[in-house]
Amino acid sequence: MEPGRSEVEGHQRNALYLLSALCMVFMTLVVAIQPLFLRNVLNIPFETAGAVNANVQVVTEVLDLFIFAYLGYLSDRIGRVRIIVAGFLVAAVGAVIAPLSPWVGGASIGALVVYYVSRVIMSAGSGAVWPQLSALAGDFSDDSNRARLLSNTAFMMAFGVTLVYAVLMQIPGHAGITVTMLLTAAISVAGAWLARKFLVDVAPRTVETSVPWRAVWDLVKAEPRLRLAFASSLFARSDMVFVGLFLMLWFIYFADLIKVGQAEAAARAGMLIGLMGAVVMLSIPVWRSFIERFGRIQAVLLGMMLSALGFIMLGFVVNPFDGFIVFPILLVSAGQAGCFVAPQILTVDHAPKDLLGSVLGAFNVIGCLGIIFFVQIGGFLFDYIGPPAPFIFTGVGNLIISAYALRLVKSEARGVGGGNTPGDDEVA
Repeated sequence: MEPGRSEVEGHQRNALYLLSALCMVFMTLVVAIQPLFLRNVLNIPFETAGAVNANVQVVTEVLDLFIFAYLGYLSDRIGRVRIIVAGFLVAAVGAVIAPLSPWVGGASIGALVVYYVSRVIMSAGSGAVWPQLSALAGDFSDDSNRARLLSNTAFMMAFGVTLVYAVLMQIPGHAGITVTMLLTAAISVAGAWLARKFLVDVAPRTVETSVPWRAVWDLVKAEPRLRLAFASSLFARSDMVFVGLFLMLWFIYFADLIKVGQAEAAARAGMLIGLMGAVVMLSIPVWRSFIERFGRIQAVLLGMMLSALGFIMLGFVVNPFDGFIVFPILLVSAGQAGCFVAPQILTVDHAPKDLLGSVLGAFNVIGCLGIIFFVQIGGFLFDYIGPPAPFIFTGVGNLIISAYALRLVKSEARGVGGGNTPGDDEVA
């Protein structure tokens, strides 16, 4: 067992799993309720809905670029737990402001500005939390149990997503949008308390005095598997945010055409995205076995191919209320589970212990760039071409990474490329 791992007790691992779920509940509920809030409270019209919703997401992701880069390094210097606690508390402040934006901002434009600010605050907080939870999962693991521990963490994150769309997104139809939004603040405060009481830092402290961009860049240049992990983050980390945002938008604004109520449309979309989260959650143990048996790269390849096929099939859907939409959603979710777990394991495999936060910070920065790119372009495609267009665009991106992963598999089969990673079988 590696140094420091003996210090981690079972209840601390369980706290990590629970906090992973709570953090994802917070982040997902904020995104899921956004289209409903903008449509019914701030009265954003259909003609600009895609761009406005995408812009809110992009503004927060731009902020996350800086948060991930610096706080990843800072966690290597001072530890992860203090950052997690502070992040939850900051997120709670933004969650309280968001539903009050019509009263604070007054006119619709002013209210939208206040909502933008609240989302920035929430993103600053949650952006400080979930990367450090992933880093702690890496800190708590060693070569023998890394796939299991990171898969368990991913399972609980997927459980949080499922809980939001299958259960919590039914609340607006019964208790109202404001109550649902205030629930996120309560969740965040609970997360801060749990983190402070139960989490522990075990990683060695780095001696770097600034963000070690050069060291991270040298690692990525030297290791093809790390390059694949970073490329996967660029193209695949946006998938859950992307699907949640644009599928919810599609249902809410298509509802006007078929005379379905807004709350009912949001609930229908929530159930579908909840199904997606459930499939992700249930398939993660299968992906863990696949990774342990066949390897990390093979998991990235298969996951990307399944996601790409599902996204492209969504391009052929006209009415989102049609039952056919379930099939491509199942493909996307099954593929997403592999794309969520395997690249993180690859990154932890090749990151020095005292720089794990910095390397994961860079990994998440690349993911933010992917979200900014795909969500921003997707918003314009949604408005100017149609709701299916963003999904086809993302599917093509996933096909590109599939091709890159296949090339790496073939090069390693010829004895070229990166060395074998712990837990990977040799490619025959």
